[in-house]
Amino acid sequence: MDVNAAVAAVAAIAGLCTGVVAMLAFRLSERERSRPARTTQHTEAVLPPGVDTVLSVLRSSAVVLDEYDGVVKASSAAYALGLVRGGRIAVEPMLKMARDTRRDGEIRQLELDLPKRGKLGRSDVLAVSARAAPLGARLVLLLVEDLTESRRIEAVRRDFVANVSHELKTPAGALSLLSEAVLDAAEDPVAVTRFAGRMQNEATRLTNLIQELIDLSRVQDNDMLTAAELVPVEELVTEALDRCRQQAGSKQITIASGGTAGLVVWGNRSQLSAALGNLVENAVNYSPPHTRVAIAGSQVSGSGGDLIEIAVTDQGVGIPENDRERVFERFYRVDPARSRQTGGTGLGLAIVKHVAASHGGEVMVWSAEGQGSTFTLRLPEPGSARERHRALRRKREGFGGTLHEPAEFPDSVEADGEAEPHNSTRTNETAREVLP
Repeated sequence: MDVNAAVAAVAAIAGLCTGVVAMLAFRLSERERSRPARTTQHTEAVLPPGVDTVLSVLRSSAVVLDEYDGVVKASSAAYALGLVRGGRIAVEPMLKMARDTRRDGEIRQLELDLPKRGKLGRSDVLAVSARAAPLGARLVLLLVEDLTESRRIEAVRRDFVANVSHELKTPAGALSLLSEAVLDAAEDPVAVTRFAGRMQNEATRLTNLIQELIDLSRVQDNDMLTAAELVPVEELVTEALDRCRQQAGSKQITIASGGTAGLVVWGNRSQLSAALGNLVENAVNYSPPHTRVAIAGSQVSGSGGDLIEIAVTDQGVGIPENDRERVFERFYRVDPARSRQTGGTGLGLAIVKHVAASHGGEVMVWSAEGQGSTFTLRLPEPGSARERHRALRRKREGFGGTLHEPAEFPDSVEADGEAEPHNSTRTNETAREVLP
């Protein structure tokens, strides 16, 4: 009897222990099962309803931080600018501003200059404006706007206004002095005639300067390709020749054309004609009498697709090596005295550069002092030019984009993606073959 009682007691104790262990295991199991559900619920409830949609239409880069400074969601632009890395804010001043906003709920704003890897390894600066605001009880919203382009445009505008003021002052001052000279020499018909001729030259120079300022403002219009069309290169060459034929004839300069027939480019016809006309006009102005100027078109292969090249070659004085990169700057003149003689304003090559850039191309120069120069206008072939223009319009008219979680943008080494620069000092053999 005692043995049976002992066995029953042991069995009861064992059953009780088994029950306790089972209950603890059940509780632990329930806790483990409930954890993912709560985490999922927390992730889904991070952004209030509608906030994701509102932030996706903003032009600014958006980043949402949780109470632990982790990135909940961010726009693709924020990742592209390097603001978010490894699920965290990579810019310490922005992170500090977000923490201060979370602590006291005040909206804050600051402007920063961030280092940015530029072309050819140059260290560029990315100017941004960041704004932090509370989003609910625990979240913080960062809105970051890229100010780099607007600052660059502002600096260019300041320099441009200063240069224009100086350039306009010179012929205006000359006209004022010449008019006084005419009044003083009213009794001398010969002197009046001489001064009147100089006044006419200064007036022509002023008119040309104003016209080229108008042309430059037009080529800087972002929508100049809305009226783009297929333009035969041969027609552009013919228009450029007609523009400079009289001037070339007065100096007995022969203008020859050649190259590949049947080439076509896509762009604004009037702007392309003006750019090529400027190149031919410069070639005639800076060539001595009894020489030749050649225009040739060709199609070449490039890293981004086929390119159409239109080269203008002269047998003029050439350009010193130190001045070759600066000839495309506004109002820059290699020889100011010669520019006054030829009526140059210093804007012709700047216009060519802007036209080429707006069409997705570039302009290059090869030159040797005493031998001449070759200016080459390079444009993408029509198919790639159209696609590039559509992509730029989508980018310009687009918004910040849908917000993404950090897991969608794993850390990786960014490819530079920069094509090797074209050799701007090479000559164009196709154009030189036209010359004797």
